[in-house]
Amino acid sequence: MPTPTPRRTCLLSVRPSRRATRLLLLAGATWLTGGATTLAQTAPTPTPQSSPNVQSGSVPSTSPASPAPASPAPASPAPAAPSPWASTITWGLQFDGGIQGNGDRPGDGLNFGRLFDDKANTPLLNQIQATLTRPINSSATGYDVGFTLQGDFGTDVRYLHYLGEFDNQTSRYQATLLQANVLLHAPWLTSGGIDFKLGQFVTPIGYETIDPSTNPFYSHSYIFNFGPFQHTGLLGEWHVNPTLDIYLQADTGESTTFGGGDNNGEPAGLVGFGLNNLAGGKLTVLVLSHLGPENSVYTDPNANSDMRYENDAVLTYKATSKLTLVTELNWQHDDYGGGVNNYGGAQYIEYQLTPALAVNGRAEIYRDDNGFFVFAYPGNMDAIRALNGQPNTSFNYGPATYSEFTAGFTYKPTIPKLALFMVRPEIRWDKSFSGTRAYDGGTQTGNFTFGGDIVIGF
Repeated sequence: MPTPTPRRTCLLSVRPSRRATRLLLLAGATWLTGGATTLAQTAPTPTPQSSPNVQSGSVPSTSPASPAPASPAPASPAPAAPSPWASTITWGLQFDGGIQGNGDRPGDGLNFGRLFDDKANTPLLNQIQATLTRPINSSATGYDVGFTLQGDFGTDVRYLHYLGEFDNQTSRYQATLLQANVLLHAPWLTSGGIDFKLGQFVTPIGYETIDPSTNPFYSHSYIFNFGPFQHTGLLGEWHVNPTLDIYLQADTGESTTFGGGDNNGEPAGLVGFGLNNLAGGKLTVLVLSHLGPENSVYTDPNANSDMRYENDAVLTYKATSKLTLVTELNWQHDDYGGGVNNYGGAQYIEYQLTPALAVNGRAEIYRDDNGFFVFAYPGNMDAIRALNGQPNTSFNYGPATYSEFTAGFTYKPTIPKLALFMVRPEIRWDKSFSGTRAYDGGTQTGNFTFGGDIVIGF
């Protein structure tokens, strides 16, 4: 975030140059917009209708006296008319609040290595999320159009602004428009078609999400905290067949928009693939790489040419009906200052004890090779100011190898009139394997925290 903020697992054995990236984005734009033309060029010629007295594909009888036809079967009832488009629009309101206790009571009041739960021993209203959406049907045989509008308010929003939008708020509690996009399913190229998303949207990269209801824990991994959160651009997901999906995206970068909402003058993009229904339907794989300049022209004289490569792979294995294992691998590189790197991995385990109760675990190691990626942001505007290359009070502890081990459970009972009620207590141990004193105000190499949150949805 302050200096560059990167992410994820390499798809390319060679890093492309800035010129190659522009060519890649141009090719992507051609692919994203060229499906209709291809479809028109390859559409089959309509087959002439059969004679009224001959069924298509049958041979007419030559017998002079055919038996009398049986009485016609009763007509089947007409299929129900599809629901009007407007009736499929849905809305939701979700609240998330929690606290992360720290028995060491750090002098700076911070849980280092965290973002959304960075304030030690402080109750937080993390998010009030309002969503209006009309999702698309990715299995539709024709076109389908939808949209998403999503606003967010709370302490998490300090880290969720797009540059140049609602980013001058000084209090701990802030508001933003997190998503505003148009969705389209187009029946192009293959029977699965292509799903498009145009506008502002959360990143498809990684296992953990901004939406608290889809995470196993209140706290987040280092991989999530110090990678991309959202983009402005065009994302295409091509469903090649039931096993393979291809991803291609052109965007302005991480948490940026156009014009004054970008911290440099160059585009960025994303490529990757997903594999589904492997190992008898138990295994899925998602591999994505985001690439492009991400540094601010105010802090990096080569901001428009210093590339960042954020690479991530997520493997999800449904071992049994109750046991799920997820492995996330991550590598980031930025050309800043001759080259900086980080890499890490996280292992998740979830066991569903009952339909309402699951036990979760996470173990992670994360190496910040040059002290470039992992930062703390004590000020309410530090994150957005760092993204824009403006003075701020963010700090870090240099090169280090971080780790965290988290255990907890998720309790989700069914409650009438609530779409969601979720309680997630957890206990977490952070440890620097490099001996760096990064915790408890820079005095300890390790730190216990204990806490959790409640998520309520309507």
